[in-house]
Amino acid sequence: MRADEEGTLERLKALRRELLDPRIAEHRGRIVKTTGDGLLVEFASVVDAVRCAVEVQQAMPERNTDVVADNRIELRIGINLGDVIVEGDDLYGDGVNIAARIEALADAGGVFVSNTVHDHVRDRLPFVFEDLGEQQVKNITRPVRVYRVRDAVAAAKTPSEPASPALTLPDKPSIAVLPFANMSGDPEQEYFADGMVEEIITALSRIRWLFVIARNSTFTYKGQAVDVKQVGRELGVRYVLEGSVRKGGGRVRITGQLIDAVTGTHLWADRFDGSLEDVFELQDKVAASVAGVIEPALQAAEAARSADRPTADLTAYDLYLRGYAMLWSSATQIREALSLFEQAIERDPWYGPALAWAALCCFRLDMDGRSEDSEANRLKGTEFARRALRVVGDDPGTLATAAHALAYFGEDIGAMMAMVDRALVLNPNFARGWSSSGVLRLFAGQTDIAIEHIEAALLLSPRARVGTSFAVIGAAHFLSQRFAEAVPKLLLAIHEDPSYPNPHRFLAACYAHMDRLDDARAIVARLRVITAVVIPDASWLRNPQHRELFLSGLRLAAGEAE
Repeated sequence: MRADEEGTLERLKALRRELLDPRIAEHRGRIVKTTGDGLLVEFASVVDAVRCAVEVQQAMPERNTDVVADNRIELRIGINLGDVIVEGDDLYGDGVNIAARIEALADAGGVFVSNTVHDHVRDRLPFVFEDLGEQQVKNITRPVRVYRVRDAVAAAKTPSEPASPALTLPDKPSIAVLPFANMSGDPEQEYFADGMVEEIITALSRIRWLFVIARNSTFTYKGQAVDVKQVGRELGVRYVLEGSVRKGGGRVRITGQLIDAVTGTHLWADRFDGSLEDVFELQDKVAASVAGVIEPALQAAEAARSADRPTADLTAYDLYLRGYAMLWSSATQIREALSLFEQAIERDPWYGPALAWAALCCFRLDMDGRSEDSEANRLKGTEFARRALRVVGDDPGTLATAAHALAYFGEDIGAMMAMVDRALVLNPNFARGWSSSGVLRLFAGQTDIAIEHIEAALLLSPRARVGTSFAVIGAAHFLSQRFAEAVPKLLLAIHEDPSYPNPHRFLAACYAHMDRLDDARAIVARLRVITAVVIPDASWLRNPQHRELFLSGLRLAAGEAE
């Protein structure tokens, strides 16, 4: 307004004329009054209010295309549901005041709502509601619980910036290892640099007194120029390790620097050179050096692996890294990942991690309905997992992965949960171990414990999925017949990986039991595009009531779809 009063006023009028007024009218709203650059709007339906707000904010980026940052008009929207006092053409009272205070809390482009709005619309709109906790607002006696409203697709693709306070630092030294830069000059070597970081994280995780953030969260920063202090706030850690990997001519160079994320101070930097045959030793040297800086009293032996190296065959290790990178990209690439793990196993028949991940690939192919011969696939997966356990030693990753697969293939669920518990004793920082534990608890019918363990995984990996976290939480709520709580989690899981069939199945069954048969039919139609198996063998659900709830909902949804 200071730079261009007339131009700004014209843009505001155009915004009202072309977007705001038509959308408000479309959703049966009434503009009560304007307040400078703000509007007070009343809706007869809170559902209409939220839907209108989200649609307006979704339309704003297009209007700001090719507009320089200083000239953009950005909106903040706050919504409350409550009693108001009507006096003439105006509205008064706490219902209005709370809406205004929530609007002040909102970020640019955001829609924030009160808990009363959330409670009325959370099961009726396909949006994600992020709980921002209780907020003390001006002239309102009691704190107001506030939620950020986000489109489910956008929420799955782009994690939002935290509006809540920074995560509290754990009561022990905490570290996040950011993706290392690939300095090889070959984009095809990206997987190798990522594999180095995975191994360094694993080595650090074995140090009991360290709190280590999982790879899944730190890799959300991949390819970004990051502010280390911001990373520390977002992940709740004191230390951040960043670096680079260069591979070429049979040699490897790993560089690293350790930064205090609270102060931004550089604590340590070093370079490690060696041949490819020395790569495992180099990884441990990095971990030991970092740990030694954080805790000078650390004995070097504490950073050493508790199990022998899984393979001495570097080609097998390379194939393993390629398969691992492919496994997490999409459910549609699991068959290709399995092929790479099998090639690694051909070179080293007792390569424990490759055997365990091959078993997990077989499990996913069967569950997803993508195995060409289900019985042969199950036998192969069982054999891979059992061979992995024969060589596992005390490697938490192999223990958890093999137990996960065997539990699906029908092994005693209690014994498999005990195996994952052992993995977590060996490495309490193991996010994927907590995720596997949550899955097995779901299989066993312990739905509340399943959610608790998945949330423990998410604490260790706060910015990204670990395994299929949202799918497991959604399924657990569904099996507990908390259908309204299941729907948004399952929607998130579907948007996170549209090629994964199981969240579609649970969501279709959930909608069917909610008598939302049109929605159930739509989900089944999408399910048929990605798999021929709509109603699976659900014997992995050990609780008969849970199994029947799942299958009866699916049958109802599929029957209505045909």
